[in-house]
Amino acid sequence: MKEYQNISHGFGPVYNSESRILILGSFPSVKSREQAFFYGHPRNRFWKVLAAVLKEEEPQTVEEKKAMLFRRGVAVYDVIEQCSIIGSSDSSIKDVVPADLGKIVGESQIQKVYTNGKTAGKLYKKYQDKEMNLPMEELPSTSPANAAYSLEKLTEIWSRAITEV
Repeated sequence: MKEYQNISHGFGPVYNSESRILILGSFPSVKSREQAFFYGHPRNRFWKVLAAVLKEEEPQTVEEKKAMLFRRGVAVYDVIEQCSIIGSSDSSIKDVVPADLGKIVGESQIQKVYTNGKTAGKLYKKYQDKEMNLPMEELPSTSPANAAYSLEKLTEIWSRAITEV
């Protein structure tokens, strides 16, 4: 049986002064922590979905991913800075230390927050919503664990929501 580990995020947000929207996950998966970058699991559909929404080629390298985000005014981070977790399981998250999103918002032009999945949405509402005072929309998770949504359905829903990039 796997045990809880208390883990820090391990890598910082991706944003710049031109970022207009902020997409928040819950906490990096084991694969993402290994790569020290967002959505590192090969079956996570985040980069495919976001590239389709932005009408861009799907980026392959960390450098290409950052370039696409910067070019399109998208910031990416997570709601949690540190927590106890079993593997990559959002449902196991406890002992949450929320991420400080104020710096990102203060140094950018963020107008709206999107969360990638229910857990990120729930945690954002609990820890950051009041202080951020920004509109937030919860989108279905791009995680491979969210098998209820096909790539096409995710892309359709995310495309309807994200219109200001």
